[in-house]
Amino acid sequence: MNVDTEALRMDSVEFVDFNVDFVRDRSELVFLLREAAEFEHTVMCSYLYAMLTLKRSLDEGVTPLELEAIERWRQQFRIVAVEEMLHLTLVNNLLSALGATANFGRPDFPVGVGRFPADYEFTLSPFNESTIRHFVYIERPLNADVRDGQTFSHKERYFREIRTDLFSPTQSDYETQGHLYSSILFSLKRMAEKFGEQALFAGRGDAQMSEDQFALPGLAVVTDLASAQAAIEKIVLQGEGAPSHSEDSHYFRFHAVAEEFLQLKAARPAFEPGRLAATNPMLTGSIRQKHSTYITHPLAMRVVDLGNCVYSLMLATLAQAAAPYAQSVAMQTGLARIGTSLMYALTALGTAATSLPLKATGGGRRAGLTFELAGPPVVLLQRCAAQLLAERASELEAAVRTLEQELALPGVANHLQRSAQKLLELQRLWDQTAAATLGAPAVTPPTAPANARVRVRSPAPAVGLPAETAAGVGSAASAATVAMTVQVDWKRCIHSRRCAHLAPRFFPTADGGSVLQVGAEDQAELLQAALGCPSGAITFVRQDGGAPEQAPAVNVARLIENGPYLLAANLHLSGRAMGFRASLCRCGQSANKPFCDGSHASAGFVATGECAPIESPALAERDGVLAVEPVPHGPLRCSGNLEIVCGSGLAIKRVKSAMLCRCGASARKPFCDGSHAKIGFRTE
Repeated sequence: MNVDTEALRMDSVEFVDFNVDFVRDRSELVFLLREAAEFEHTVMCSYLYAMLTLKRSLDEGVTPLELEAIERWRQQFRIVAVEEMLHLTLVNNLLSALGATANFGRPDFPVGVGRFPADYEFTLSPFNESTIRHFVYIERPLNADVRDGQTFSHKERYFREIRTDLFSPTQSDYETQGHLYSSILFSLKRMAEKFGEQALFAGRGDAQMSEDQFALPGLAVVTDLASAQAAIEKIVLQGEGAPSHSEDSHYFRFHAVAEEFLQLKAARPAFEPGRLAATNPMLTGSIRQKHSTYITHPLAMRVVDLGNCVYSLMLATLAQAAAPYAQSVAMQTGLARIGTSLMYALTALGTAATSLPLKATGGGRRAGLTFELAGPPVVLLQRCAAQLLAERASELEAAVRTLEQELALPGVANHLQRSAQKLLELQRLWDQTAAATLGAPAVTPPTAPANARVRVRSPAPAVGLPAETAAGVGSAASAATVAMTVQVDWKRCIHSRRCAHLAPRFFPTADGGSVLQVGAEDQAELLQAALGCPSGAITFVRQDGGAPEQAPAVNVARLIENGPYLLAANLHLSGRAMGFRASLCRCGQSANKPFCDGSHASAGFVATGECAPIESPALAERDGVLAVEPVPHGPLRCSGNLEIVCGSGLAIKRVKSAMLCRCGASARKPFCDGSHAKIGFRTE
């Protein structure tokens, strides 16, 4: 790879004052940041395209050993793509802090000469040796001696002219991404001295997103010079890795992929990990007949067209989440999550495209997503935004279901359907809020009262048992007295032995296999055992008119030392009411996910239950519904008022939304830091 490892491992590369851009005012700074957003967006599409061309099965001419390597590379690309989305969002937070709007636009491929500085050639290229070398080159630190891929020849050598004689904002020149962001940081410092931080960051935290709303570890709001510098340092450290040249940087990730690829290629020269997809495929344009990479295969055209539409819907949803007007946390969070989730449908369509011919006449070349945009995403009127986005998602769902008659696209239509449903829920939420604000009665769909008895899960078929007997039925046990029916779901039991201590006559062993012993009429003892069960395994129904279990006054997630999360709240799991108590896995080893099954003990899981407090404001409301959604192969997404506390009860953080680690590998426990992607955590 011709990499100067000494230069790469030195720790002397710092942010320096690259005063080459002559940024004199806010307009020029916003102009430069908008280009930075387009840069991050464009490079992310390049990485995604290469990832989508990677082969997926032994039927494609690779060996089992080679396929294992390809899967590792695909995982590295996923990590980088997610972090590029983080960088794009951080740049948009910087724009918002300066009082500008977010920029989710970018130039179409192939990117014209001069659209970015000469050293950056952006294409949609399939995975091969030249492409991976090119990605290493893009992410290189300033002082690294790295050659570009051989198909990226840099024939057009030019320098952007910096016009200091014009008052209008003009293009800047920069050699690396670190150079670009050093220029931005230097300009921010200089303008803060000139105007004062409060005047410079006039946008404050409005229209910005943090990791509480958007599941991107490290995403933070920008409000002053310190937070702006932290955002820029995050981008540079994750990208080129300077100043410490972290091996988690994109530069080193791509370098490692390239080295392993070259080793496998040397072992078997015929090894080709990527499908033979076209470089810069095109779907539309004014010179259609003249361009050799236009897609003409009928089925490929439809797949790529739908992929582009899903991509546009994803951007429109994210742009709406960053819209420059006040919106509720629930609305912003919901839009960001729906936008992010559409990446799953986009990936499925993109992978299908690379399996289809480019041309109607056949041939070896494959098609691929073109990421074409009909202009930058349009921010919609707030009053109908979610409705219009849902309408588009439903249209795409119908188109995909028609396409499925000719090509298997597992899960894509259902994903679009769920997205449309969630968007309509957000629209109803907005309508209710708007009606309440205007003084009109809000039309609220009927829901169960907060203190209603909710079954955690359907137990075994009901068995009529006399008061003096009980029997285990499958994984559940049920017993009844005159006034109360008690049910135990042993699959939810975490063997805390609270029941054995609170009601020893009824639960003599509480070992997960014992039979509930009923022989007394002491309802208070049974009730105490049920309410004291932290996992929600024990539930009860009153037949004497007594009060059912009440939702807690404060929603709490308690960390158990080397163990699970104990949740107490009006819990909804994946949209379904599940009672008021639950024990959720955080070691990643449970066979009953998302619930804990005690596997943390046998797995030797180590995680403190006494984390340092994080400064957070008191919540205006502390109860209400707590929605918990296990992200596929990812963390637990919690939405609602929640106090995260140590095992001893000390508050760690008060939040309205949080991403809680459930793979067991996060370095920021209890919060997710993206480690699930790095370790390949898999769970539905």
